[in-house]
Amino acid sequence: MTHDFPFADLALARRIERAEGHANAAFVHARALVSPSSGAMSLDVGGTYALFDGVHSPLTQTFGLGVLETPSAPLLETLEAFFREHGATVLHEVSPAVDPSVLALLSLRGYHPIELTSILFQPIWATPVTINSDVSVRRMRDDEADHWAEIAASGWSESPEIVDFVRSMGQVSARAKDTYSFLAESQGAPIATGSLHLHEGVALLAGASTIPSARRRGAQNALLSARLAFAHAHGCDLAVMGALPGSASQRNAERNGFRIAYTRTKWELSA
Repeated sequence: MTHDFPFADLALARRIERAEGHANAAFVHARALVSPSSGAMSLDVGGTYALFDGVHSPLTQTFGLGVLETPSAPLLETLEAFFREHGATVLHEVSPAVDPSVLALLSLRGYHPIELTSILFQPIWATPVTINSDVSVRRMRDDEADHWAEIAASGWSESPEIVDFVRSMGQVSARAKDTYSFLAESQGAPIATGSLHLHEGVALLAGASTIPSARRRGAQNALLSARLAFAHAHGCDLAVMGALPGSASQRNAERNGFRIAYTRTKWELSA
């Protein structure tokens, strides 16, 4: 049976952007619990999630600007004040599905684009992923958050400058509400990680990491299949992920049935 993809329109963007905002707000809440001194916090301002996870965190920005309502100058002033009060750069992730007046307003206020992200999606029931029988996947146990983070960090051992960062992010992500962490194992040994955040029928995929010695053995395909099955069992009909445009991650997602919904732009307010 063939299932059609939903149209890549504003209605889809609303679901995706709100789900990602919810996922990152859950992460920030977990950060506040794990590290109260971080000052981590989130606000939902007119349908836009404003997140502070530390001055240098990639989560310190907004999600969903313009998808529920077209922002006004006063709304942007409120958001800008939130980040300035925390000493952080003002950043907004913006879907191209929003009203074009949003882009005009950002330009008028001195913002400029600095980054692009491909947002990919597929119906949960799309073509099954091929799985290597040598790899098994299981949910992380509640007492394995730090272990999961260690395996995720090991996948970046070839880039030692970011290993500690990945480990720190993983320790928080594995404890975030509505986020489910998975381990891929081969012969009883963990070789890869993946995570999943569920929100109003949307399954947001993240946390993909494979230790260098276990690459090209189908671990991420197995993790993808297990997460999609889990999401379907929990009432989700849409899977979403983000990737750098033209990257290996984007190509792998497209090989596994994902399509590009749109390319999102990150806007930075000039100092």
